[in-house]
Amino acid sequence: MSDGVLASIIAACATVFTSFLQLRSSFAKEVAARAQSSSARRKSRLPLVLVCVMLGAAGVGGFALSQWLTEHERSVQNALQMQMQERIANMARTESELEQSRAGTHAEIEAGVLRRLGATGVVVTATVGPCKPALVVSTPALAANAGESSTQIPSQPAATATPSSTCTEADASPVTLCATIPANATLMDVQLYVRAAESDAPWDSSRVAPGHETEQARFTDKPVEVADGTDTKQICQGFTQWSTERARVARMLVRYTL
Repeated sequence: MSDGVLASIIAACATVFTSFLQLRSSFAKEVAARAQSSSARRKSRLPLVLVCVMLGAAGVGGFALSQWLTEHERSVQNALQMQMQERIANMARTESELEQSRAGTHAEIEAGVLRRLGATGVVVTATVGPCKPALVVSTPALAANAGESSTQIPSQPAATATPSSTCTEADASPVTLCATIPANATLMDVQLYVRAAESDAPWDSSRVAPGHETEQARFTDKPVEVADGTDTKQICQGFTQWSTERARVARMLVRYTL
């Protein structure tokens, strides 16, 4: 039971109790006045009627007051509930907008980083060791001895394998350098560099052209695009070096735009 209804009940009870006391006093006066004349008794009934009317009005008023307070409290609760629902809806809408803004900001930042990376270039390097020459198998020729009988066949010497001193491009094992870029990127430039593994020379002075031999090393003529899922792709370039004296470092710089 709410405080408003309880207060209304208490007020109604107090009114009824007061009216009962007044009714009792009037009833006592009525009993005392019975000895009087009939005309005087008819005149004394007016206070009793007024007390009954007041008692009924007090009951009706108390009930009406309690109903009004109940309806008022119910309307206040409904208004508070509607405000809470509206606030919850606003919070949900704000959260959704923040989530969309966060996703859009994240995508924009990621796109900006990828654009800067494309302008700077994606670098891929590989160190290729010296070429190992292939073994050369030699078999000595058979020599016939004139002093020996034609029926005697000399034993055949065993074949020997000796390492070669040089490598050819066909003997070397090629490697492939691949740079990963976004799938929707447009390839701008591929720069190729070669230098000795122990060299500290700047890369700008070690740039080479694709397909051209440089100190027993060569890149392929053109890069190849290879699909790598739905979001990325790879730009690949082959490299071969057949020097037997030193290792080489191959470097590829890939620039793109979005």
